[in-house]
Amino acid sequence: MHAPMDLVAGIDVGTQSVKLVVYNMDSRSVVAAHGQSIELIAGEDGSREQMAEWWIDAVRACFAKLPKSLRADITAIGVSGQQHGFVPLDAHGNVLAPVKLWCDTSTQRECDEIMAAAGGAGRCVELGGNPILAGYTASKLPWTRKHRPDAYAKLATILLPHDYVNFWLTGERWMEYGDASGTGWLDVRTRQWSKAMLEATDAGRDLLACLPPLVAADASFPITRSMADELGLSHEVRVSAGGGDNMMAAIGTGNVRPGVLSISLGTSGTLFAYADHPVVDRDAGWAAFCSSTGGWLPLICTMNCTLATESVAKAFGFSARDGDTVMAGTVPGAGGLVMLPFFNGERTPDLPHARGSLHGMDLSNVTRANIYRAAMEGATYALCSGYDALLATGLRFDAIRLTGGGSHSVAWRQMIADVFNLPVEVPLQAEGAAFGAALQAAWANDHARGGDADIADLASEHVVIATGLSTRPDPVSVAAYRKHYHVFLSHLDAARSLHAHSLVTDAV
Repeated sequence: MHAPMDLVAGIDVGTQSVKLVVYNMDSRSVVAAHGQSIELIAGEDGSREQMAEWWIDAVRACFAKLPKSLRADITAIGVSGQQHGFVPLDAHGNVLAPVKLWCDTSTQRECDEIMAAAGGAGRCVELGGNPILAGYTASKLPWTRKHRPDAYAKLATILLPHDYVNFWLTGERWMEYGDASGTGWLDVRTRQWSKAMLEATDAGRDLLACLPPLVAADASFPITRSMADELGLSHEVRVSAGGGDNMMAAIGTGNVRPGVLSISLGTSGTLFAYADHPVVDRDAGWAAFCSSTGGWLPLICTMNCTLATESVAKAFGFSARDGDTVMAGTVPGAGGLVMLPFFNGERTPDLPHARGSLHGMDLSNVTRANIYRAAMEGATYALCSGYDALLATGLRFDAIRLTGGGSHSVAWRQMIADVFNLPVEVPLQAEGAAFGAALQAAWANDHARGGDADIADLASEHVVIATGLSTRPDPVSVAAYRKHYHVFLSHLDAARSLHAHSLVTDAV
């Protein structure tokens, strides 16, 4: 399948940095990995924006760090990108405004307006599979119409962040189904744009005309000669369809077959799984996304994960890197403490205006060790509540692939295994999204050459597990956590009631 020195490159355009991974398919080794940090424009209204040219400058910088001989041997490139961002282009391909990002919360009013125009959140789920959340691309359109009318008037093409990098590399405009399902406009069941959701976003304009063609996950396009020359690449390089960072991380962690559950313990927590059929929740308990491999990717996102443990560590004057040592000697249940770690509001469960709270304090259990454990347990239980919803659909899992900063904690790895009662595996390659983009590039390039490689087989062959970091559930701890998890759920029910009451009071 592979020519000698068959190198593939994966680019991940994140919120904080751009990462580049170059992978040798023959030796099954990462031969280079570089990163370049990027800035963020933050506003008091919740706006979070970046300039598209910052991504391009960072990609250039990453390639410039590679030896010329290495660049010349790259055969294919895959691009992963932060989801949901809105890149508005004019008819000539120029970016019209700063890019509003996934973490931009300034468009909540526009979310409500779109859902009302569509017939309510439930009707949005019927039409596309998802409600319109503040992070999604859809709400950024009416916000731009109101606040940047000149840019909106010149709008010719709507792209997502990874689409824009693809456009820069190839001169072609397209979208693939995984990242497109995070716009709020794609009917994830049929993989077609929902005209009703587009009309609800702007009834006075044909937004469908602004959306590029949808392409299959294994599609690829040739790099332009000028871009190849600029980056020192071969004119034969092909650029794969790419995808959103979660979709690429699914490939990079080997989550491309039913039965694997990926959990990322980052600032926010994500939990996602591969499905061979659309998995849509009428109550929108998870994001009903497509994968970037031809399947579907039901995804749960919590807003507070390592954010919770790091906040506690900071309050007590130690580093979260020392958290395992600090909580040594504590046991499941944190001495009776229960934390609802909603420091930043919460998406799953849907409590956007909630705040963190600590329960069960007495004269003996209020120690920094117990409070730190309670934060870790609370973040884990919040993910588990989403997991329960996936189980209710009939999905079943036999292993967890764990990534993110929290996966470096021995205690947290064991806690995940015990709370979920599943064996935990940690992939050796830490940059899951960039690595997944590289593997997708290899898959698409093989198909462009006339091959028939299977993405699941490729992932199975190249995603290596760090065996020394694997762990299995401890039956005694599994039973203990099950009891404490139900206590957490009872406090969560009380918080939901309080949240609902406060909304009614505010409305009055």
